[in-house]
Amino acid sequence: MTRKSILSVIATGTALAVTGAAPALAKKHEPSGFEATLPVAAPVEAAAPTGGIFNVSAGYAPLYEGNRARRVGDPLTIVLIETTSASKAVSSKSQKGGGASITPPTAGLLSFLNPNALKASSNSSFNGQGNAAQTSSLASTLSVTIAEVRPNGTALVKGEKQMLLSQGDEWVRFSGIVRLADVDAENSILSTRVADAKIEYSGKGSLQRASRQGWLGKFFNMISPF
Repeated sequence: MTRKSILSVIATGTALAVTGAAPALAKKHEPSGFEATLPVAAPVEAAAPTGGIFNVSAGYAPLYEGNRARRVGDPLTIVLIETTSASKAVSSKSQKGGGASITPPTAGLLSFLNPNALKASSNSSFNGQGNAAQTSSLASTLSVTIAEVRPNGTALVKGEKQMLLSQGDEWVRFSGIVRLADVDAENSILSTRVADAKIEYSGKGSLQRASRQGWLGKFFNMISPF
């Protein structure tokens, strides 16, 4: 085998190894359901020339509509101002008592019985209390896209923001139903005006793992009777 043939075989093997390893090394991105929605391509129709400036097929936007988001794929900004505070207190108390006594005859077969030994009494009490409180707040902005426009003037929006930090990943995901009339001139809307809102703020990495209890501690807490 000549030197040129050997170099050709080596180059071919190297190319196959690189192309074969590339899919294995590529990181698969699992769909989250909050991906941005792309606008629907409008069908191109050949319109006969009318000689006028106004042409609907050219995407003309009238002045009274402006540039507000109203079509599938249009972006808008969600202003997150979520604040939740809840508290609950429960108290219960009960008490019960009772007694009985028998006086035996002083003469006859039962005269040997001791009156103090025939007395019985019972007393029970219960006192229970419980308190629960939770407070959460979230303030941020997130840009989403319109995924579906409905005939009643509402739209389904969804989107996510992913951040790759030095100590892990963080993401904010949002979906809900907005009324297009509530979108202001800056294409933003408050999260308090979104129906069926689903907000997810989480992450993964070393910091998140450090703040969670280990699997062995969880196991002992499950079987602990105390």
